Amino acid sequence: MDLAGFESWRTEVWGNAAVRELGARFFPVLAEGDLWVYPDEVLEFARECASLSDNLSTIAPFPYPPWPDATHLKVIDAVASRLAHIQIAVGRALGVGGGVVIW
Repeated sequence: MDLAGFESWRTEVWGNAAVRELGARFFPVLAEGDLWVYPDEVLEFARECASLSDNLSTIAPFPYPPWPDATHLKVIDAVASRLAHIQIAVGRALGVGGGVVIW
């Protein structure tokens, strides 16, 4: 299971223009490679996650094939679910003083 989403989401969701326009600095890294959030950056990453969570309808792309039966609300729900997985990892990292890796 891809807890952060499909491979294509690296560019279509986490690295898209809307995410960049919100001032995200961590998630757009996924468009080019893996994301390593070091322990001293986790609080800032948590804030970025919260910002994206507050703007789901903006960052979630409108459906297109291969999602012909999807609605924008279904895509928003899918992005929200994947972001929730990431936020759980952030919470765990904060609890142990560790970092977060998304590959």
